[in-house]
Amino acid sequence: MTGEPEIHKRLEQAGYIADRDLAIALMLLSRLQRPLLVEGDAGVGKTEIAKALSKVFDCPLIRLQCYEGLDANSSVYEWNYQHQLLSIKIRETEGNPAGEQERHIFSEKYLLKRPLLQAITMPEPPVLLVDEIDRADEEFEAYLLEVLSDFQISIPELGTIRASSIPRVILTSNGTRDLSDALRRRCLYYYLDYPTFDKELRIVNRHLPDISRQLSAQIVEFVQGLREMDLRKKPGIAETLDWAAALVRLDISRLDNDPQQIADSLVCLLKTREDRNALTDDVVERLVANLG
Repeated sequence: MTGEPEIHKRLEQAGYIADRDLAIALMLLSRLQRPLLVEGDAGVGKTEIAKALSKVFDCPLIRLQCYEGLDANSSVYEWNYQHQLLSIKIRETEGNPAGEQERHIFSEKYLLKRPLLQAITMPEPPVLLVDEIDRADEEFEAYLLEVLSDFQISIPELGTIRASSIPRVILTSNGTRDLSDALRRRCLYYYLDYPTFDKELRIVNRHLPDISRQLSAQIVEFVQGLREMDLRKKPGIAETLDWAAALVRLDISRLDNDPQQIADSLVCLLKTREDRNALTDDVVERLVANLG
């Protein structure tokens, strides 16, 4: 892969419709071996970037899902205590010295690799997805920054483990809290917005090749109209695809044929009680009436 046109093409072959500037960002991620921080609202397709990139490079995708209270045991490594205890009991019957037992049980044989350690010890570079980094606390963010800066991890019982290969790292954030300047400086940056009409239409037609072009255009126009409303959770691309698939299953060929059936199918798009109450039958009929 030598440049932006090639990675752009291969992303589309992997099923991801990317803008040119995103393709350039992913090209630089690979060439500079720098993490890419992708920010944007929930549902715009940030996680899918990592999935597509793993297909482009034909390499494993390792995902670290962040949450409040995430620590080293969950993200880096932990010891297999049950196997260690079993080994201690067995070796005690053999009369092995305590020091030898300790060296034995604190070996890689009993090490459980979690996503960060797993990513840097693979023989070939994987894609490492650090998903929703803004959900983790600042202490973990600082630790992650250290790992991403040196690509090495210190384990007291074993010493420092250096990367066998440099993973292609994508961090995503929904913007629920401010990330540190230090982390931002370490990363390349891309903001992923909701897709334009033309881009979302291409996505729908790509994922549902048998859908009629008239119906897919109406679906995208309707969803884009919803996003302009003051909703608690605006429908993302995944919701658009779910709704389109549902309408095809319901044998609906046009949105303006049966507004009531359209209203009943909005369980695919609206995911909160407040949003469902806000979209009354009158609002649905108005949105449908404005379709091209």
